[in-house]
Amino acid sequence: MPDCQPGLNAAVWRKSSYSNPDGGQCVEVADGIQGQVPVRDSKRPTYTPLTPSIHAWQALVRAIRLGRLEP
Repeated sequence: MPDCQPGLNAAVWRKSSYSNPDGGQCVEVADGIQGQVPVRDSKRPTYTPLTPSIHAWQALVRAIRLGRLEP
């Protein structure tokens, strides 16, 4: 099967600092992917990750920090 997202096979994933420490609700992101911020569920690492653009990711983080999104 061809790699539909080049570079993600070698991506180094890190768990979000906001992830639940007891193993639930864990989000991981990969750094260093050109123009994207890949995001995945750490409990399902083989699933295809979401790959928002850097600008979309920054807008999401900004909205969260400003309290514009409900939990």
